[in-house]
Amino acid sequence: MACSCGQGLQTGNAAERRVLWIVLVLNAAMFFIEGIAGWLAQSTGLLADALDMLADAAVYGVALWAVGRHAAHKLTAATLSGWLQLILGAGVLFDVMRRLVLGSLPEPQVIGVVGLLALAVNVTALLLLQKHRAGEMHMRASWIFTKNDVIANLAVLAAGGLVALTGSRLPDLAVGFGIGTGTQAAAVAQ
Repeated sequence: MACSCGQGLQTGNAAERRVLWIVLVLNAAMFFIEGIAGWLAQSTGLLADALDMLADAAVYGVALWAVGRHAAHKLTAATLSGWLQLILGAGVLFDVMRRLVLGSLPEPQVIGVVGLLALAVNVTALLLLQKHRAGEMHMRASWIFTKNDVIANLAVLAAGGLVALTGSRLPDLAVGFGIGTGTQAAAVAQ
């Protein structure tokens, strides 16, 4: 009689890998879409969210590397994910300061459309990761980062609405600042 002791673990690892690949591709695609749209629309909020999508894609890539590995590798993966979040958060804060000094005229319609698309991607990723949120450290971190991204997407949408209502760039800058500092706080907390 053959032992199937590791079969459940292998099945779980395969399911984690499949989910991580899907959310990695979705986030990488949104990085390019939001990054281009944010640049063209002069939106710090969209650019901040785009960099956050890049950070998430990197987190998912690191988590993919950690699936099925020793606990020390998983701890390394979580630490590396935190550093990536910290660096990209600093980039977002730099852009906020640059636009505060040089000025910007964000386009609320673009913010709204692309913000809704980003929200749909993050809600999809959150639902895919839901099953694995109580799993190992790298999967819990992926779920937590994605949950925070949904909140950031809602803030981007709110900023787009406020920019449309007020004609001021300040809501967009405030959301960019919030995403940048939130990304850094999440990295430090990890």
